[in-house]
Amino acid sequence: MAETLLDIRHLRKNYGALAVTDDVSLAVERGELHAIIGPNGAGKTTLIHQVSGMLGSNSGQILFNGEDITHWPMHERVRQGLARSFQITSILPGFSALENVALAVQARSGSSFRFFGNAAHERDLNEPAMECLNIVGLGPRAQVPAGLLSHGEKRQLELAIALATKPKLLLLDEPLAGTGHDDSQRVVETLRRLKGQTTIVLIEHDMDAVFTLADRVSVLVYGRVIATDTPERIRSNAEVRAAYLGEEEVV
Repeated sequence: MAETLLDIRHLRKNYGALAVTDDVSLAVERGELHAIIGPNGAGKTTLIHQVSGMLGSNSGQILFNGEDITHWPMHERVRQGLARSFQITSILPGFSALENVALAVQARSGSSFRFFGNAAHERDLNEPAMECLNIVGLGPRAQVPAGLLSHGEKRQLELAIALATKPKLLLLDEPLAGTGHDDSQRVVETLRRLKGQTTIVLIEHDMDAVFTLADRVSVLVYGRVIATDTPERIRSNAEVRAAYLGEEEVV
């Protein structure tokens, strides 16, 4: 029987009378890649904000690895193995790819950022940072300033930074946003390599990528989960097609 790593129960976030997430319940199994899809304004990013701790909830529960983390601050969730990346890349452009990841390793170890300028010269930071870069396919670009990387490479770097925190669960918010075909393929291949090694929750509008990568898919419409199933069953679900996939022309 599969083990649940993330258990979201009746989660709700509202602003006045507007419910952005409305009684959301879903479970993510350890080791799976679980995609969350839905039209713009469905509440997907708000849900990820709630899970990551960036945004509080009005009601409901979030259980992670058996612990109730509903009211935990974001840094405590990261410490317990919950990491995320953002729709907009968050890297330090003047630092090399290696330095960016080394700083994430340093933060994970609890070191003071007083040593910020020397991070990439420390062997105990360099070696795990290089491992993360190799995992995402950026090893050969380790010394390149992050600001000079292509958009897709920056997405890969952001994944490496997230991996440097040694996450049990990785939350990815539209990692393919703004990427061209070649960069998109590189990111998809990176995610394919990560499957099974790290539990992943993926928000993504690229349906080809979603149906290629996901073990299960949850569909969020108007703040509510209307279906959770395998990609094949989601693709053929009449309610899902009417609410979302039909307009995406998924075949």
